[in-house]
Amino acid sequence: MARQVCIIGGGVIGLASAYALVRAGHDVTLIDARDTLGSETSFANGGQLSYRYVAPLADAGVPLQALGWLLRGDSPLKLRPRLDPQQWRWMAAFLGACRGSVNRRNAAHLLRLASLSQATLQQWREDDRLDGFDWRRNGKLVTFRNADTFEHARRKVTDILQQQVLSAADCTRLEPALASGGFVGGIYTPNEEVADCHAFCQRLAARLQASGHCRFLLGRKVTGIRHSAGAVQAIELGEEVMPVEQLVLAAGHRSAELGLPGLVLPLYPLKGYSLSVPIGAQHRAPNVSITDYDRKIVYARIGEQLRVAAMVDIVGFDAGLEPKRLALIRRQAVETFPLAGDYAQAVEWAGMRPATPTGVPLIGASAYRNLWLNLGHGALGFTLACGSGQLLAELIGQHMPSIDMQGLAPRAA
Repeated sequence: MARQVCIIGGGVIGLASAYALVRAGHDVTLIDARDTLGSETSFANGGQLSYRYVAPLADAGVPLQALGWLLRGDSPLKLRPRLDPQQWRWMAAFLGACRGSVNRRNAAHLLRLASLSQATLQQWREDDRLDGFDWRRNGKLVTFRNADTFEHARRKVTDILQQQVLSAADCTRLEPALASGGFVGGIYTPNEEVADCHAFCQRLAARLQASGHCRFLLGRKVTGIRHSAGAVQAIELGEEVMPVEQLVLAAGHRSAELGLPGLVLPLYPLKGYSLSVPIGAQHRAPNVSITDYDRKIVYARIGEQLRVAAMVDIVGFDAGLEPKRLALIRRQAVETFPLAGDYAQAVEWAGMRPATPTGVPLIGASAYRNLWLNLGHGALGFTLACGSGQLLAELIGQHMPSIDMQGLAPRAA
């Protein structure tokens, strides 16, 4: 049965949801407060489609490790406590999730979703000939500078994930640009991918526009949601009231601003930064995606630019560029890949990744019978977007979901 679905949020999650819904025969209205699509958290993220490295940040030992990081000037984590109950509630829940058993359980949920997401993107690329966003299956190499962390990581390698343990020499043979990196070894996963998230958003938008089953309302801020008798009735766009049949919240951390009675969204933005470094014919950028494990920096070649992304800043809701953090990323990138690109021309960016304390997104039905959630993907938004959109379309269409929804369905409050 075809449905009329309204989606709030024009990033990669909202657009992937719209695309999956239109493919399933539904009509969609997508609303975003900005004038352009995919222009916030989806604009210049890390670019790695990291389907097998999805373990949540919350894990045993992380609180103690984080305390050590906070004392360092070059820490990948920054915490700025605020007089904000939302921040403190999120942090308390995060600490509660920092147990090995909880991490393993949540990682299994994410891996299940990530596998669906990879398969869904492949289906869209093959069946719909969706292209034009610099997609490549280039593999991912996680490199280690510390022998102890490398040894700890190699003990977790499994055949199921098709991972290979490499020596430092093996790493350099695989990716010659690593010659001056100072690594002791790495773990290579050949089936990981890379793409341009912003370009992906634009391609989805173009296909949706051409379908005749999706309309966009851009530059329109949703100011309220009207509800009655356990269902949402309409959304408010300033003075305008627009009735809705089915409503999807996919507006990232801003979704919490549209809070409804009985609906608690445990979201907080984890601020990250990136550099987009132009690559010329004279440069030697890595072709394999690289994750510098000890420095928590990712490198992905996207077309003719090297995307360098890092940092988890829990500092509130200011998405502004912070020069010291960007200077640190630039310095460490130049040290690791000095010939990778024209760092003087790098484009700086910061984005607010909407995260749940557990790292597991909220996908599916809410306490309101026609209100659906697709939220909280954190740093894995691009990786998980296609699978999340597919699941949402199946649930709204009242079909059996492609995977077990255990751990992914929203926790009603």
